[in-house]
Amino acid sequence: MPPKPTVLVTRKLPAAVEARLARDYDARLNASDKLLSADEIVAGVQNADALLPCPTCKVTADMIRRFPDRLKAIATFSVGYEHIDVKAAKERGIVVGNTPDVLTDATADIALLLMLGAARGASEGERVVRDAAWGAWAPTGMLGVHMTGKRLGIYGMGRIGQAVAKRARAFDMKIHYHNRSRLSPDLEQGAVFHARAEDMLPHSDFLSINAPATAETTGFLNAARIKLLPDGAIVVNTARGPLVDDEALIAALKSGKLFAAGLDVYAGEPAINPAYRSVSNAFLLPHLGSATTETRVAMGMKAVDNLDAFFAGKPLPARVV
Repeated sequence: MPPKPTVLVTRKLPAAVEARLARDYDARLNASDKLLSADEIVAGVQNADALLPCPTCKVTADMIRRFPDRLKAIATFSVGYEHIDVKAAKERGIVVGNTPDVLTDATADIALLLMLGAARGASEGERVVRDAAWGAWAPTGMLGVHMTGKRLGIYGMGRIGQAVAKRARAFDMKIHYHNRSRLSPDLEQGAVFHARAEDMLPHSDFLSINAPATAETTGFLNAARIKLLPDGAIVVNTARGPLVDDEALIAALKSGKLFAAGLDVYAGEPAINPAYRSVSNAFLLPHLGSATTETRVAMGMKAVDNLDAFFAGKPLPARVV
């Protein structure tokens, strides 16, 4: 029997995923879940055939140049792959796979949680209860805003954007969206397409950011575009932190231009802009988009599916390059 392929796994994964890896591969697992440095990853892949990293592990061009010739596959435990220099991987003949589709519903659920939490002041409400500061009911106390019947602008109408729209329709929201291309009528489901994001923003009482992180989308929500939103709008972001100009968003929250924001992702996370912590109308979560047991297991299994296909000489189920 030929030897099993050797795979370095950079983070601790769900037990079912690690059991499959241990069964089918010579798996170098990370039992302590220690964050590995670039040098530790490079050392760990020596005499290895593949790498299974997570978004917390930057796989730079310099690292890839130091990888052994034997390593021919990277199967990331994520949909996004901006943490991997895919150009450098392609130049070295290394195949890169990701895990799309399996986290759509979990992330869309978090987007709705952010909308509701931001609109109804959930952070402040919980603090009042936990701090034993809950006083008598007041007719004008802690007033939020309705989601029902409002206009929702979706920036990025891919799988997750469409799943957000599906959920929002249960609140009788009118969907507007901007995407690189218009959806077919059966996917659009009556949503209003805007070829320019700037034309969508004035119709967005709520704005859900669902686009991938690219050079074109980085810094999308800046001061100029925030001005185009209706006064009192609510912004939620479950995509990637760099799509938002933090300083512009914080200023708009403090000035009252925006009623609230709900954020699950941040530039530089976990070292977020500290000003967010003092903004009472920001509903903040620690990147929980895919954080369900079912989703994380499915992500891991899809990453291993990519490895299985590669070593069997078959097309990857989800190939980036």
